[in-house]
Amino acid sequence: MGSERKDVSTSTGPGDLFDAATDAAAVVSGDGVVLGWTRGAEALLGYAAPEIVGASVARLSAVPGDPVRVAGIAQRCRTGSGWSGLITARHRDGHPLEVQVRVSATFQMGRDECFLVSAHERKPQWAMGRSVLEGFLTRSPLGMAVMDPELRYLWLNDTLERFGGVPREQRLGRRLSELLPGLQAETLEGLMRKVLATGVPVTDYEYLGWSWADPHRRRAYSSSFFPLVEGGDTVTGVCYIVMDVTERWSARQLLSLVNEAGTSIGTTLDVLRTAQELADFAVPRFADFVIVDLLEPVLSTEGHGAPPPDAGSPPARPAMRRAALRSVREGCPEAVAGVGERVAFLPPPHDVNLLIDGDPLLVPVLDPSDEAWAEQDPVRAQRIREYGLHSLIAAPLRARNTALGLATFVRSLNSVPFGPDDVLLARELVARAAVCVDNARRYSREHTAALTLQRSLLPPVLTGGTALEVASSYRPADPVGGVGGDWFDVIPLSGARVGLVVGDVVGHGITAAASMGRLRTAVQTLADMELPPDELLAHLDDLVLRLSEEESAAGPAGHGTTAFTGATCLYAVYDPVGGRCQLARAGHPPPIVVAPDGRAHFPEIPAGPPLGLGGMAFQATEIELAENSLFGLFTNGLIEGSDRDVERGMSRLEEVLGRPEGDLDTLCASAVRQLVPVPQPDDIALLLTRTRRLGADQVASWDVPVDPAAVGDLRTRAARRLTDWGLGDLAMTTELIVSELVTNAIRHAAPPIRLRLLLDTRLTCEVADASSTAPRLRHARSTDEGGRGLFLVAQVAHRWGARYTGEGKIIWAEQELP
Repeated sequence: MGSERKDVSTSTGPGDLFDAATDAAAVVSGDGVVLGWTRGAEALLGYAAPEIVGASVARLSAVPGDPVRVAGIAQRCRTGSGWSGLITARHRDGHPLEVQVRVSATFQMGRDECFLVSAHERKPQWAMGRSVLEGFLTRSPLGMAVMDPELRYLWLNDTLERFGGVPREQRLGRRLSELLPGLQAETLEGLMRKVLATGVPVTDYEYLGWSWADPHRRRAYSSSFFPLVEGGDTVTGVCYIVMDVTERWSARQLLSLVNEAGTSIGTTLDVLRTAQELADFAVPRFADFVIVDLLEPVLSTEGHGAPPPDAGSPPARPAMRRAALRSVREGCPEAVAGVGERVAFLPPPHDVNLLIDGDPLLVPVLDPSDEAWAEQDPVRAQRIREYGLHSLIAAPLRARNTALGLATFVRSLNSVPFGPDDVLLARELVARAAVCVDNARRYSREHTAALTLQRSLLPPVLTGGTALEVASSYRPADPVGGVGGDWFDVIPLSGARVGLVVGDVVGHGITAAASMGRLRTAVQTLADMELPPDELLAHLDDLVLRLSEEESAAGPAGHGTTAFTGATCLYAVYDPVGGRCQLARAGHPPPIVVAPDGRAHFPEIPAGPPLGLGGMAFQATEIELAENSLFGLFTNGLIEGSDRDVERGMSRLEEVLGRPEGDLDTLCASAVRQLVPVPQPDDIALLLTRTRRLGADQVASWDVPVDPAAVGDLRTRAARRLTDWGLGDLAMTTELIVSELVTNAIRHAAPPIRLRLLLDTRLTCEVADASSTAPRLRHARSTDEGGRGLFLVAQVAHRWGARYTGEGKIIWAEQELP
């Protein structure tokens, strides 16, 4: 290693960093012999590797060696610290080079102790002349000044002179507070005193003020202050730098106002309230007087904004109504029309096209003596003159390519006229308000349609016949919208039985309601087919899958349909003859049963998968319900509560329904009131029933021998029972129905065969057999000897049908009671 020209440095700055890809590098042994030489080293010093490898590194030094210093450096590198510094090396052609050298910590190559030495040529530093520096300071776009400890001007550049509007000669030797009292001078001088006292700089202090350069307009500035230190730590003055940041400040204020407007405008779905919120927000932040006029169809929620004008016809003035007013003056004396009055105001000479496709209109200077105002709107021209209205922006309210109205912003007490930046703010405010107004308008129409849809989908009247006393409660999650995806139904079935269903479609609002309506219709159709609960849910699951697949395949073209996103359902069939209830559920909460003595429990019913998953079976369970038992079906919104704890919710439901109450309607309303939290997070439906049974005197049944001769005896027994029930008027038609149904069973079905008469709200005749063959209604020809049995039954009965049981089937026919 050669001798160094300057003292060694153990730290490096950013300009001293080495680049291994370009720097010269060599490997030197502990005794100063070059062991390795790179191409970078050859390029730097001119020696090829064969010339220098094996030679002493001292050959490369341009100054006499210093063995003591070299030994110190070597010792430092052996401790693992490394060394860097500046030395003078000799090029192969003999000229000296100043190079920056870095020596690594020692490492071993075989048995030799080695150092990695890297170097690059030190480039000369660029020197800036005094004239350049003075020109930079004088012509800098930043205002600069130097103040003495008494805060008097010692020096300032041209930019600061231009900012303040005070000549340099008048500034020097005077304080800021003496020259610009409106520029927060006292605050700024306080900051400078703090810098003088602490020596700590203050950066980017923003403030508003005026200057003699533009005394009628407020501007924003950013200033930084730092101490001038001379020898040691003596602070001899303060330097401050100032920059005009009015544009940045205005943009920030614009963004802040727009963000604030987003939380202040459109807080409700009420058209008039939204218009007033726009006016309230803009005064006095932005304007001194604001008018919001809306087209009449917008306020009536029956139209779609302004229609395009007919080609060739002169544009008419739009029919609008004053929706909102706000002024800095109490009572809005500037207004020509009040809220609710019909108006047709457009700034002259503009017409309806300003609303349909126009941009915001800027009138920087309102001149009431202008011919357009004087002739077209003399009353408003008088108000302009009377109240000093001097600047105006008229911004059309448009949303979703629909014209909604016009917002007019006026300044009077604020002497600064509107400018292009103000037009941008007005555009943003009006755009946000227009979307909110349009949302409110659409909501009003859709809300009316949704309520109509909901009323048409839910059962208008619930009746359980003589089998059940029924009460219900339905509450959508949105009490204002009144639309949800929960549903329930009570479906009369044959044999005095009643079908009970409750379901829950995922989601809220009109989409969930539409899906609910389709499922409710499907359940009614499947229930009329006399399917048992598990089979009904299986068919319903297939239906949901098929509809979802069809709508998915339709893609964007199917946007008019409502996709099923998931649903749960519980279906139960109650038979009042034996008090038996058969149930199945698809991912729905189980029903609650409250015995006549008040004990409540939830029957164990296999949960089953939610509708729409497919591939999984549903299981039916049969339970017995004592007479006067309370049987309740509900959706999960009733039991989740505010804590979302279903188990606790079910316990609360047991407590509420287990208490004795008055009638069923009162109990139902009380349960919902106590269990549903406020605000209500989900739709809820509750269907409460109290069971009844058909008495023994309302049921008659006989075993049927497999003998055609027995038909006559059964007719006689049936007629005798009708006489006992006081239904002699139905004896003839009943004998005909009994004769035909029993005869068909004897001829075409398998025993055992049984005849049953039920007296409920209708008279039902049932014939049960062990065959699963479906009955078929035929139209016999005039030459046929038979085949007219079911045809005759269909003619005299109110309705007839068949249902299948585990033992076979039941053919039934109902007659209306006299």
